[in-house]
Amino acid sequence: MNVIKGKVMPQFLSIKNRLIALLSVCLVLFSTHSIAKSITVTDLVGREVVISQPVERLLLSESRYIPALAILEGDQVLSRIVGMMGDMKLVDPDSYQQYQTAFPNIDNIPLFGKGATESFSLENALALKADVAFLGVEGHGPNARNSEIIEILERAGVTVVFIDFRKDPVKNTLRSLEVMGKVLGREAQAKSYIQFYNQELDKVKQGLATVKPEDVPTVFLHSRVGVNGECCETMARGMVAQMLDFIGVKNMAQPLLPGSVGVLNQEYLLTHQPDIYIGTAVGSTQTQKEAPQYIVLGTSISAKVAHQSLAAITQRPPLNQLTAVKNKRAYSIWHHFYNTPLNIVAIQTFAKWAYPKTFAELSPQKTLETLYRDYQPVPLNGTYWMAL
Repeated sequence: MNVIKGKVMPQFLSIKNRLIALLSVCLVLFSTHSIAKSITVTDLVGREVVISQPVERLLLSESRYIPALAILEGDQVLSRIVGMMGDMKLVDPDSYQQYQTAFPNIDNIPLFGKGATESFSLENALALKADVAFLGVEGHGPNARNSEIIEILERAGVTVVFIDFRKDPVKNTLRSLEVMGKVLGREAQAKSYIQFYNQELDKVKQGLATVKPEDVPTVFLHSRVGVNGECCETMARGMVAQMLDFIGVKNMAQPLLPGSVGVLNQEYLLTHQPDIYIGTAVGSTQTQKEAPQYIVLGTSISAKVAHQSLAAITQRPPLNQLTAVKNKRAYSIWHHFYNTPLNIVAIQTFAKWAYPKTFAELSPQKTLETLYRDYQPVPLNGTYWMAL
């Protein structure tokens, strides 16, 4: 070893210092590279989830999340989806056909289930080797209640992220979109829609602040009109009911039902007459002949057909005995608003029906037109609500 009187020679010190400096730079670069390759998000059940970046392969627990994904991805809405449930094609075929026309490749996306959790194939989902799965807090596909499915997916390397447009839509819609935007590297797109949504929601909040208690109506929410033979299925909490809660109306089912949904006895309905009747529409162009008992709304449905549908349903007993029907305070709304960030339009529509004088200047139609023009890759085509 080169030593002069117990000291290391200057040349050796110089080499050693350079090696230490080089090693430090490498460590910093490695650390920065590692940080850039992963992010942490808090999903809608409060889990801190580490996401490897970039996300290239995506699973959807409900294909009805596609319009939400479209807000972030635009014309590339299908580019990362490697598998999904088949609920959209089954329960909202007109919307599926619209996407099918714009993006024919939608038919090539593998399905790992139909319209309910019971049809979910874990084997098929795992075979798709996804990076991330967007699952609902609750819903038709695998969700937060299916702990075994979640555990197996994560063991296989699929990062599960929970979102929610269904259980608590007013509270969780924007949080869900923010999480999705961060996971997909689409924060700017998420921020833009959140700003738009809050701007439109503020119009409702400002009007509600002026509503007097004596002007608050009682509402009967008739859910999925025609699906069950008996009258009348309704919602007490969550989903569409939660939007009614936001505008402060009295949902007549809420004090009667312990859960989210149930059946309201028609005798009770007739002896406790609501001020307003609202039926949710699950009908489509396909159901008009084979299931005329459904209210029809949505993509490809004309205003004429929508009105005829609502008029026909409300002429049948026991609905034809409702004061709300006789007073022309009967309405229909597209059922699938509850499961997408498009729900701001439903909130505005409900506010206008409940307090027509307060919201005389509010235009949900204009909101819907702006939403489709700026945030959807398919054109607005159809009727999404109707007044008798």
